[in-house]
Amino acid sequence: MSHHSDSTGFASVHRFDAIIVGTGVAGLAAAAALAPRRVALLTKTRFGSGGSSSWAQGGIAAAVGSDDAPALHAADTLAAGAGLNDPEVVALLTEEGPRRIARLLDLGAHFDRSPDGRLSLGREAAHGRRRILHAGGDATGTELVRTLAEAVRREPAVEIFEMTFAVDLLREDTEDGGVTGLVALGPEGRQLFLAPAVVLATGGLGRLYLHTTNPPEATGDGLAMAARAGAELTDVEFVQFHPTALAAGTIGGDPMPLLTEALRGEGAVLLDGQGRRFMPGEHPDAELAPRDVVARAIWRRLMAGDRVRLDATRAVGESFPTRFPTVFRLCREAGFDPRVEPIPVSPAAHYHMGGIAVDDHGRTTLSGLWACGEAAATGAHGANRLASNSLLEALVFGGRVAEDLVGRVLRPRRPARLPVFPGEDALAESPTVQAALATAVRTLMWEKVGVVRDGQGLTQAVVELDRLAEIHPNTSGETRNLLWAGRLLAAAALARRESRGGHYRSDSPEADPAWQRHLILSVPSGMPDGTIRIASRPLPSAASPLALAGTGR
Repeated sequence: MSHHSDSTGFASVHRFDAIIVGTGVAGLAAAAALAPRRVALLTKTRFGSGGSSSWAQGGIAAAVGSDDAPALHAADTLAAGAGLNDPEVVALLTEEGPRRIARLLDLGAHFDRSPDGRLSLGREAAHGRRRILHAGGDATGTELVRTLAEAVRREPAVEIFEMTFAVDLLREDTEDGGVTGLVALGPEGRQLFLAPAVVLATGGLGRLYLHTTNPPEATGDGLAMAARAGAELTDVEFVQFHPTALAAGTIGGDPMPLLTEALRGEGAVLLDGQGRRFMPGEHPDAELAPRDVVARAIWRRLMAGDRVRLDATRAVGESFPTRFPTVFRLCREAGFDPRVEPIPVSPAAHYHMGGIAVDDHGRTTLSGLWACGEAAATGAHGANRLASNSLLEALVFGGRVAEDLVGRVLRPRRPARLPVFPGEDALAESPTVQAALATAVRTLMWEKVGVVRDGQGLTQAVVELDRLAEIHPNTSGETRNLLWAGRLLAAAALARRESRGGHYRSDSPEADPAWQRHLILSVPSGMPDGTIRIASRPLPSAASPLALAGTGR
């Protein structure tokens, strides 16, 4: 690998076998398994601290119990996915899960155990068995990141670049137009990274919404970068809103603290403003109904001016500090004592089921580009993710991407032309203007493309996002990516004229069999105005034709 200043105006040029962007569970799992390949691992935060993975309280699902089997885990996953999962990918995910967990244990991961030394297994919404592994009660993600980060640090072939923001992908000037590397902004300025393989493990887009449980860095960077390079995206409209974020003060924090699903798994109940439990009247599974059902039930009451609280005083009570230490600390910091009082809650954007279209090895539609974790849409989650499957997917597919790369001959390719850095010149918008733009986008997305959507609001959102893109041509960095991700998501949500999984339209409240299809979005290269093409693709088993109304800007 070389590091030198370059006549193209880059402070340094780096050559590697592979570049991985993102250091959550997916990126770390890939990096840890890529030896002996020489790997550049980029993170826009500090290594081991950024991203959503370390915030994951709920746990990681795997069929490791004596009464469980991958086929049972797969059946629950398919039931939650509202008809849009890829059954073969779900089978692969659930079958590989136990082996990947065993590997984590070999690497020194500390999962919670029962007094007899066996792995302690919890149960969460829509799981038919106790199959959720936890670490430190509700600090599972943190433990996974710690374990994998230590494994990565032990690999001499992995070079870590902290505080380095990937701006755009590079492609070669051929018919195939494969990805050849990327440009980034790091502590030394503009940097050029060249490699025959680039892996996007950049996480989700929760920051696109005014209310989210995601960290501030979840700005849809990988989705936006892949779209600008011409890769296909799929099912971008499917966002999971966690029903129970801590709503302290008028709105709650930014981001809002998450109150893990495991609380309801242990028997916590939801109460309206009069102290009445309402979920039994909404769904047979009451508080353990699918997340979208619970989120909408809470949303309707909040929109009607009522308030909703989560009561765990009986279910958890005095054992809160030991059983749910993270939640207990968050509640105490917000001025609540969950041992003795119900906690105010609100839905918040939590997880993105859609993403960059990939196959079962994480390969995108562009040669030289892979994606894994929340940035990718593997088909494992369908229209609605089953609780605690996200860390599992990141672990399994991060490993599968690495295995795919290790098993192939990687030949360096020459990038066609170096891109102009948008917003990095004298025309760049000020941080104040960019902050105001980000808030405008986030507010618009929450109000028009949120928990409950309709055609009129979505049309307004598409028009307004296009207008913002036109009047802010020089926005850069995360704000530029938020604007791109918002336009893609709003366009997809407007196109899908039904309700399914995490996508709910009050003007089309039922699922429509004709829409049991994937929406494919692309922004053809060479279109600087960002025209979004939308097509639909049938599932392997459902091939009914469906005409989509035009393409849309």
